[in-house]
Amino acid sequence: MHAITYESPKSLAQALSLLSATGEKGRLLAGGTDLLIQMRAGVRKPEQLIDAKSIPELQVLSFNSQDGLRVGAAVPCCRLIEDPAVRQHYPGLVEAAGLIGSVQIQSRCSLGGNLCNGSPAADTTPALIALGAVCHVASSKGTRTVAVEDFVVSPGRTVLQADELLVEFRIPAPKPHSADCYQRFIPRNEMDIAVVGVGAAVTLNGDTCTAARISLGAVAPTPLFAKEAGASLVGKPLNESTIAAAAALAQQIAVPITDMRGTAEYRKHMVGVLTRRVLTTAAERARAK
Repeated sequence: MHAITYESPKSLAQALSLLSATGEKGRLLAGGTDLLIQMRAGVRKPEQLIDAKSIPELQVLSFNSQDGLRVGAAVPCCRLIEDPAVRQHYPGLVEAAGLIGSVQIQSRCSLGGNLCNGSPAADTTPALIALGAVCHVASSKGTRTVAVEDFVVSPGRTVLQADELLVEFRIPAPKPHSADCYQRFIPRNEMDIAVVGVGAAVTLNGDTCTAARISLGAVAPTPLFAKEAGASLVGKPLNESTIAAAAALAQQIAVPITDMRGTAEYRKHMVGVLTRRVLTTAAERARAK
């Protein structure tokens, strides 16, 4: 690895000042589980690392029934997985976070890092999109919000400008009889990258679906929000027929590649399989509330 300057700011203002001064030469460090590997491989060559772990705003983890969930960008996944409120209200997000690497990796990696890495196969991104999560972004010039589905623009690239950082996620409070689910397919049992990942969240009124969001990972250059697939369920009962129709719509927007881990045809088939599974599970969870 090349020589770097390391900074550990203790405030958001200090971090933003460092980013403004370094521009493209600086890189924010959350868990480092992706960044350090990329640096060793020479894929990224920042001259300055700005450690986010000591910034209070990036370590927020709180929930209330009115405002929902706030997750700081540097909160390690292990805190998210172990939090009782998150486990109760956002089981699909817990499922996604629990699939990232090993227990040791989960003690370092974060939702913010997983998203900012810009991988189309990130596990937590489809789960966040399904929940309607919004990113709060800051720079020395001000703040803005970005929906998670709009955050990644191409493999490894996001909407963040050189002087911006992701501060936190805000996830709406679940409505009554709402639930989510995330599942992925991989060639082996653990510590692998998703061949296909699907997240879904639904809200029921009796047997009728009143809201649904579906998102796909690893089947396009960016994570996908399957808006039409979710909308097709609204006003209908969530049964085998309507779920199958939504799964078919989700398959239509998938544009996967063929590589050593799976063919495009197989990935598209698995989109249908996993969409049916996550919708069925989310509906069962919503009915149980």
